Amino acid sequence: MAMTKLSDLGPPIPGKQHDGEPADERENFMICPVCGQRLDMRDFRQVAWHDQPEHRPLELEVYVTSRNA
Repeated sequence: MAMTKLSDLGPPIPGKQHDGEPADERENFMICPVCGQRLDMRDFRQVAWHDQPEHRPLELEVYVTSRNA
């Protein structure tokens, strides 16, 4: 079975924390208790995907930009 790509879920759906940005960037991430994948809680696509009771890890794509090329 092919993995679902993050881009298959549509364009990014940014979210924001009600209490503002955390002091530590690592607080934006968590490990999914179902599949063990790390997810960025600022992207609602990832949050919604990992909220499903049964799912596989997402295939994350790496985009090359002028900043990381």
